[in-house]
Amino acid sequence: MRRRDFMAVIGGTASAWPLAARAQQGAMPVIGFVNAASPQAYARMLAAFLKGLNESGYIEDQNVRIEYRWAQGEVDRLRVMVADLVQREVTVIAATGTPAALAAKAATKTIPIVFETGSDAVQLGLVTSLNRPGGNVTGIGQLAVEIAPKRVELLHEAIPTARLIALLVDQTDPVSLKTTQGVQAAAQSLGLELHVMNVSTDQDLDAVFPTLVQLRAGGLVISGGQFLNSRGKRLGTLALQYALPAIFPYRDLALSGGLMSYGTSITDAYRLAGIYVGRVLKGEKPADLPVQQATKVELILNLKIARTLGITVPQSLLGRADEVIE
Repeated sequence: MRRRDFMAVIGGTASAWPLAARAQQGAMPVIGFVNAASPQAYARMLAAFLKGLNESGYIEDQNVRIEYRWAQGEVDRLRVMVADLVQREVTVIAATGTPAALAAKAATKTIPIVFETGSDAVQLGLVTSLNRPGGNVTGIGQLAVEIAPKRVELLHEAIPTARLIALLVDQTDPVSLKTTQGVQAAAQSLGLELHVMNVSTDQDLDAVFPTLVQLRAGGLVISGGQFLNSRGKRLGTLALQYALPAIFPYRDLALSGGLMSYGTSITDAYRLAGIYVGRVLKGEKPADLPVQQATKVELILNLKIARTLGITVPQSLLGRADEVIE
């Protein structure tokens, strides 16, 4: 991202374009990119989005403009940000992340929307059908509920002596119930005791880790959802502070203190979203573009954290890892 764009988006909204400049740009299409997080935290994802856009034949400031809106973790600001993009009559809205997707869906029925979400798009009400989205909305979904049980298996393989593990879940997340049920079934099949911890505020996080130590939890499975995903650095720090081996859903969340991560490649999901935005810019209608599933999953192992916690990761697990952080 260019310096002037970066400085403009830090405050959450960019300044209005001068009318003369807009006239000079002519018919250059404009993408409204909106996200609940910050450009610093999502640098890799944004780069992947731009890569997908480039694969579709669009290069920023050459044949397409991008108006960035970053909520800096303040989800309540999304409604105003999306309303501003609608008022500016952008060509297409790239609503990345579930909160942004829901805000965009509520804001317009005419401007095309391409979303990226880790939740069930039909259950969220973003589309009526994955194959036939209808309306002005389509996008990219991630594997979420389907692969959550696998995290229990991987954690058990890494720490076979742990008999009690905990699941950290945000009960406000639309798929939290299905995720919990899947993880419970996996734990039961392995003969493990599972303790479910519901968290949705920072105060919850402050209280949960001392409780897990009292329970003598041997490992921690961290679910997805906007709240937990946005607290990845803090979760990693707490997991390391309390010596709890933790498995996260995404690579970037595990770097700060997680033992491993297993989940959809979020960069691949953003790349696919960029491709879909390009297809819309070329004239395809969201109603005719089925919601695409990002199916690339990745296992990341953090050996630095393993050594700190005194864990010897089995060679069988190392051999299957997509990336090993030394």
